Amino acid sequence: MQITLLKSKLHHARVTHSELEYEGSCAIDGRLLEAAMIREYEQIQIYNLANGERFTTYAIRAQEDSGVISINGAAAHKANPGDRVIICTYAVLSQQEAAAFKPTLIYLDAHNRIKGMRHAIPVQVA
Repeated sequence: MQITLLKSKLHHARVTHSELEYEGSCAIDGRLLEAAMIREYEQIQIYNLANGERFTTYAIRAQEDSGVISINGAAAHKANPGDRVIICTYAVLSQQEAAAFKPTLIYLDAHNRIKGMRHAIPVQVA
């Protein structure tokens, strides 16, 4: 049996551009792609905290250290500059692989700079 797990996420990324006429995708600062181990053209899920939109697209590289998070093409209707989003990738693993797997969780500040990294989400308390 295989299981789908969170592979990586960029938590609280701030949308810098929303480009309707750009060829689809989401442009992400190259350093953030590397930190989160997101490959160019990899499928990503984006969850918009401002409006509740959840959508699928793919990642493309933006200039390193630019802080760019650009929602492009049709998805530009789902996010505006200034919106906070969570960008996630997932992996399909065997039960054996899943037992030892830890996701890469990158936490960003308001300027899309890395402020922290973890490999587990803290337990939610009541």
